[in-house]
Amino acid sequence: MSSFFVLNTVLLVFCLLLGGGLMALAWRRPNQRHRWARAVAGGVAAAALWLTAHPPRRPLPAAHAEAILLTDDCPPDTLRQLLRQLGAGTPVWSLGRATAPTAHILPSLLTLAEQRPALCRLHLLGRGLPAADLPALGSVAIVSHAVPVFWGFRTAHWDRTLTLGETCRVEGTAGLPAGAPPAWACLRAAGAVRDSVRLPAGGGAFRLRYRPKTTGLAQYELLLRRPGHLLATEPVPVEVTPPARPAVLLLASSPSPEFKFLKTYLADQRFAVALRTDVSRGLVQTEILNQPAQPLDRLTPAQLAQFTVVVADAGALAGLPVPEAQALARAVRAGSLGLILLADPAPVPRATPARADFVVLPRPAAPGVALPLAWPDGPGAQAALPAQLRPVAALRPLITGPGQVWAAAARRVGLGFVVVSVVPETFRWALQGKAPTYASFWNRLLSAATPAPAPEAAWHPGTVWPRPYQPLTLHLTAAFPAQQPTVQPLAGGPATHLALRQDPRLPEWSAAPFWPGRAGWHAITGPGAAVSRFYVFAETDWLGPELQQRQQALTQREVQAPRRAALFADEILTPWPAAWFFGLFLLAAGYLWLEEKL
Repeated sequence: MSSFFVLNTVLLVFCLLLGGGLMALAWRRPNQRHRWARAVAGGVAAAALWLTAHPPRRPLPAAHAEAILLTDDCPPDTLRQLLRQLGAGTPVWSLGRATAPTAHILPSLLTLAEQRPALCRLHLLGRGLPAADLPALGSVAIVSHAVPVFWGFRTAHWDRTLTLGETCRVEGTAGLPAGAPPAWACLRAAGAVRDSVRLPAGGGAFRLRYRPKTTGLAQYELLLRRPGHLLATEPVPVEVTPPARPAVLLLASSPSPEFKFLKTYLADQRFAVALRTDVSRGLVQTEILNQPAQPLDRLTPAQLAQFTVVVADAGALAGLPVPEAQALARAVRAGSLGLILLADPAPVPRATPARADFVVLPRPAAPGVALPLAWPDGPGAQAALPAQLRPVAALRPLITGPGQVWAAAARRVGLGFVVVSVVPETFRWALQGKAPTYASFWNRLLSAATPAPAPEAAWHPGTVWPRPYQPLTLHLTAAFPAQQPTVQPLAGGPATHLALRQDPRLPEWSAAPFWPGRAGWHAITGPGAAVSRFYVFAETDWLGPELQQRQQALTQREVQAPRRAALFADEILTPWPAAWFFGLFLLAAGYLWLEEKL
């Protein structure tokens, strides 16, 4: 005999004895007043107690092979309206934190498939389902109802990896309720607000930026606030890597402060730098810093292979012997060397690769007149500009002057790059205390001339917004490793081995599934000693983009089945609410107690 049957039997006997006892006491009481009412109340109390445990069932109309699933932020009015449309007996399930009095708790979507195998259409209320959970529903059609309007940061984009010196730009949109006063979008970094923009009433687009000062893993914050009131805050994780330090060879036709200051600046920035200055015919002076000493009297292919960028003035490049000029041109075309030419108001030397595209046009000189120069993210500068470059489609402008004239431009030559600049005497910026201007100018030229690095192992998360307990595909671009890479949370936790699967279309592509167990930074070790990092957002972070992803996943699935009238072909037996019978029990028991006192 099962325990359930025993408990029901015990409860039934108890209710019968309770009802009979109360009715007998009411009938035999000395005071015959209200005897019938007490007897009826005693019987009703006992019956209500039994019906509370075993409420009777009633037939209700229900839509054929349809169900309702509640998710977070489900509007109750929409649920009531949908039940009137489909039928009060339509099954209602609750997933996550969404609750309703008539809803059944659903542990997972697989449970729904087991309990409702004939389900053909599912009505979704609230924020919806993550894109990774939709395949669990198979071919069931999904109809989304009344997606809640999200107030806060709806979209955002920024580069997750930056090089020190680059600017972190955060762009996106924010939504505010209709009629709400304007708000401010702010970017907090290093403990202070670094940039902010005022959003109009109703919200709008924003663009914020900040230039990191240190390398490493950083977590900035995006704030949406009004004076004295914080509306929303979202994390902005960024990895700032140290800049590349290419080895630079300086070739000067004569001693000059321009090369002296450039040599000092590069050495202070820990560049490997060498300076070769022509003192007289057949006599050169060399200085080598931050690297082993080596002879530079003759530029051979082996010596040029020790450097990444060559900076030369027009006289030094024109005075190169033919073998040295040819070796320099071959290194540039092979992509192992970049060339920066500091040109004069005269045609560029014949030894310059792609010389025909770099046409220098002299400008009328005005003694002592400095003209404004501009470049992206530059602090701005002024310098005399005795010449300009003729715009050519093959060139890419780097520095521009008044009227958008070109003061410096770059061109791809083979696998390498050639940069020509007509800006003279940049050392004056350093003498005037404008070190940021001087550094920004030369960093732009060096970056444009530096050859592309050799491809390295690179990891890319398969989604922009990884979240805990959601499947994540990690993509590897590299030769298939001999040992399994591992991924581990930087905040602490066990390392997980990644089961890579090679892409048959391209052997250099591999992918591995991963289920993050916590939010925060994660590190992937491998192949070899390479280490890559990515950030996993918490479940409550960036709900605006998450809501958009869910709606896009529904659209791509093409499950927005056409709305049709509710089908009442089925009738299901649904128990009456037990609270009604328990309330009846309390009412009858309360009457018995109150009548006895009176």
